Amino acid sequence: MLRLLTDDGITRREWLRLGTLAGLGLASSGSAAPRLRGTGKAKSVLVVFASGGQSQIDTWDPKPDAPVEVRGAFGSIGTSLPGVRFCEHMPRLAARADRFTLVRSMSHDDLDHGSACYLALTGHFHPQKSSNPTPKPTDYPALGAVIRRVRPAGKFPYQAVQLNGPLLVPEIVAAGQYGGLLGRAYEPLMLADVSDGVRELAAMSPRGELPGVRVSRRRGLLDSLDRYTRRLEDDRASLDLDVSRRQAHALLSASGSRDAFDLSREPMRLRERYGMHRSGQACLLARRLVEAGVPYVTVFFNPSVRGQDKDATQTDLYGWDTHNDIFDSLRDHLLPRFDHTFSALLDDLEQRGLLETTLVVCMGEFGRAPLVALEKNFVGSSPGRKHWGAVYSIVMAGAGVCRGKVLGASDRLGAYPATPPYNPTDVAATMFSALGIDPAGQYRDALDRPYAISEGKVMRGVYE
Repeated sequence: MLRLLTDDGITRREWLRLGTLAGLGLASSGSAAPRLRGTGKAKSVLVVFASGGQSQIDTWDPKPDAPVEVRGAFGSIGTSLPGVRFCEHMPRLAARADRFTLVRSMSHDDLDHGSACYLALTGHFHPQKSSNPTPKPTDYPALGAVIRRVRPAGKFPYQAVQLNGPLLVPEIVAAGQYGGLLGRAYEPLMLADVSDGVRELAAMSPRGELPGVRVSRRRGLLDSLDRYTRRLEDDRASLDLDVSRRQAHALLSASGSRDAFDLSREPMRLRERYGMHRSGQACLLARRLVEAGVPYVTVFFNPSVRGQDKDATQTDLYGWDTHNDIFDSLRDHLLPRFDHTFSALLDDLEQRGLLETTLVVCMGEFGRAPLVALEKNFVGSSPGRKHWGAVYSIVMAGAGVCRGKVLGASDRLGAYPATPPYNPTDVAATMFSALGIDPAGQYRDALDRPYAISEGKVMRGVYE
């Protein structure tokens, strides 16, 4: 196991005090200001999940002085931060480097997509490291499910929404996206391709010819039947389904909630700025949901970690799992879209004043190996890079995060941390803290068993 960062965090007693104040709406008052400026600063967390493993060397952490078999085929360009360079195919993000903190010392030891995605999405290691497990009721819940458990109240019917999903690794559904041991009632709302409208919600909408009073009566009858059923059998699945249905009714009955999903309300010029494709429209919808008050939104930038094997001509299918043909895949498909869309998201949040209260996290499950090589067991005729968790990069912005900062460093080959590393459990703790939730606290499942909200430490360096 790689050593985690051991900087001094806020004491548990201080966290309990701040958590109590936050529950009373006092955590951000002048007399009770938290030690970390990001604690409780965020109204929402927006995660852009670049699944498949972004190559740190070919994106955020180029190594122009390394041997060619390490630095790869791309050049590097200067950014808005003196001395900091990005890949040459990320010009828009290079121009905006002064708006976020780049963390270059992420590290863990899980080396397969399924369990590593589980780690990133739940903040806990899977019992079977370096594997591709299927979702199970005993899994740790997705971070958004935990937020719903510890903070159920909110003006939006769902506390968490996942877009452009479900995430596939590369063809099976990844564990860590669901309610797990909390049950289905706590699962985030999952929506797939939203580029041509949110079809899932349209299918749930009441028929126009059905009067509201008849809808209400039918709902009342269904509720009566459910109450009778529960008196006969205390069934966990039925209870979960009941809560999920109530959430769906609440979502559809509130016009403001429905409107948040309507991308046609956005100017076409802005929609085109994000990109008229799955990734772009999902990021735009994420901004609309943040604006509507959803506390936790995840965009799976790539719905499959490696969908390009099905059709290498379809950019929508591409994931960052580039064992072979890495430079063609990045140059022609992945990097132009990512640079275009993620920069548009940062611009839009900034211009609307939402970045002050939204913690934006762009991350994947791990990085790529420093050595470029051809792998015979994978599709492709030119070299790529293997999975690599020993060091990789993520981006954090907004809600008190420092602007224009590089936190941590990798060694000269981009292979290992040159500074104390951070872990995905620390990212989870930081996101909870940003929302004013004590990461050192606990939640309980339906059997009243306690579970740690987070096993990590708040990443103080992104705020100081």
